[in-house]
Amino acid sequence: MFVKEVEVKNQVGLHARPATFFIQKANEYKSSIWVEKDERRVNAKSLLGILSLGIIGGTTIKIIADGDDETAAVEGLISLVDSGFSD
Repeated sequence: MFVKEVEVKNQVGLHARPATFFIQKANEYKSSIWVEKDERRVNAKSLLGILSLGIIGGTTIKIIADGDDETAAVEGLISLVDSGFSD
């Protein structure tokens, strides 16, 4: 299991469009991936789960992965969050 924290810097946070990018990126990995905010953990590959966390700009989240490519999955998702969800 690999865990890392990241601050969501874009203003809107993980709402609709950025959440879709996040889920698409998460689905590139075989590992099980979760996002945790304030002790609530959801599947990082679930749009409803991500949106239910209500992640806004300035929020710190944990990205947790477990599987063969867990490190690459967490690092890839952190890079996406750090980029402000730009392609």
